[in-house]
Amino acid sequence: MRFAFSLGTARSGLARSVVLVAVGLSLAACDTLSSLNPFDKSEKYKPEIVPEVPAEQTYNEGLSRLQDHNYTGAVKKFDDVEKQYPYSQWGKKALVMSAYANYEAGEYQDSITAARRYLNLHPSSPDAAYAQYLLAMSYYRQVPDVTRDQERTEKALVALQELVDRYPKSEYVSDAKFKIQVVRDQLAGKEMEVGRFYLTKRNYTGAINRFRDVVSKYQTTRHVEEALMRLTEAYMALGIVNEAQTAAAVLGHNFPDSQWYKDAYKLLQSGGLEPREDTGSWISRQFRGFTRAVGLGG
Repeated sequence: MRFAFSLGTARSGLARSVVLVAVGLSLAACDTLSSLNPFDKSEKYKPEIVPEVPAEQTYNEGLSRLQDHNYTGAVKKFDDVEKQYPYSQWGKKALVMSAYANYEAGEYQDSITAARRYLNLHPSSPDAAYAQYLLAMSYYRQVPDVTRDQERTEKALVALQELVDRYPKSEYVSDAKFKIQVVRDQLAGKEMEVGRFYLTKRNYTGAINRFRDVVSKYQTTRHVEEALMRLTEAYMALGIVNEAQTAAAVLGHNFPDSQWYKDAYKLLQSGGLEPREDTGSWISRQFRGFTRAVGLGG
């Protein structure tokens, strides 16, 4: 073994002792390093053998945790199955159950992720409709109040409509159709809130655009009556009498007992006018073939 330092011409006993000590320490260090060498053939590697747990057993453990309302624990078991047996029937079932367990735990984004993954991998599966339902419901549970941004509400509407369109014979369609109406009512309510705000600021054009969206997109919701009355109000303020009269006439024709119609009628009368429908108006065209919805105030 060579060393980086030189002994020079030192010949004293002390110098020789230092050299011998240095050599002894170096050899000891080499012995120590040798004992730690992972490739030392004198040490035999003994791998730890982890017994493979059958997929069915892990899956059933997940179900057991579900029954105990231990949703986080259930998710872990189902995820273990899906990771270890991704191409098996157990892995397939575990993925949709992971979406369900996350949904029950209130982990809606994780539920959405699992449900989307299932739909991407198994779009024709008998459980695909259920995965789509979990996806839609995860958005639905996050619908905020009408004063806040409605991005989640819009995503819930899209997911619910996809369920109805893709799986029309599934057992979830009836509930999805009801919730579609609820979500549409929420979106219409948001448009009404903004439209009313514009009215208070005398931004009548901005208000009309919002109320027009309600009349055009959400006319089966409970907000359509007020939207027509507010259109009457906004058009009157702008001096666009023809449209104001049409809005009131359409309101009276479709909702003759509505308080909003009575208010619109009084507003027109205050200006010496009465409801009169112009069939060429965009408002009139929107209500051709209109059928009033039942439910949610409709």
